Amino acid sequence: MPGGANDQPDAKPHWQGHRERLRGKLLKRGAAALEDYEVLEVILMAFIPRRDVKPISKALMARFGSLSGILAAPGIDLVKVEGIGETVAAYIKAIAEIQSRASREEIRKRPAISSWSALIDYVRTELQHEKREQFRVLFLDRKNQLIADEIMGHGTVDHAPVYPREIARRALELQASSLILVHNHPSGDTTPSRADIDMTREIIDVLDPFDITVHDHLIAGTSGVTSFRSSGLI
Repeated sequence: MPGGANDQPDAKPHWQGHRERLRGKLLKRGAAALEDYEVLEVILMAFIPRRDVKPISKALMARFGSLSGILAAPGIDLVKVEGIGETVAAYIKAIAEIQSRASREEIRKRPAISSWSALIDYVRTELQHEKREQFRVLFLDRKNQLIADEIMGHGTVDHAPVYPREIARRALELQASSLILVHNHPSGDTTPSRADIDMTREIIDVLDPFDITVHDHLIAGTSGVTSFRSSGLI
């Protein structure tokens, strides 16, 4: 009967106490004290208020392998994970875009070639999880500050068409003084191929009459970023 002596108040869901402990851990010890899946939990807690998000967080990590893999995943793949609907997928993609724009702002603040770690972080963020090969060019001004980052070629899992004269035309339009070539290897192996080396040389030769310098060619993949200049290839 309602109001009987044996009635107990509704028990608080177990995950509610877990949320409180996790928030406390974050606030007291800092985000660095949290495991990757716990950081993801904190984010999901805001978007999924009435459900245990720990299993969802671990399912995302298992499917995509890492936080960067989750942020890079297309929305259509995110919603395949149980507990992730279109709204939460949209929030995750918004967070990914914030990260991308913040990285771009960082390399816009200072000359790109003097803030190398920020540049490498930006390139990895943008390209390491791309499923198709993508060729991009970072156009720089006389102070080596970023003018534009533009995709100059989309391709398949192992090839993206590149047109050196189109790169030269665009560099002249932007009044760029130098540039950095960037592309990804979806296989994860960032070792330059013979075709990569030959194509880089062709671009350098096309730009040379216009006194436009190629500072470097970076290849991104899940294993890291390889620099042609550091490897002695430029």
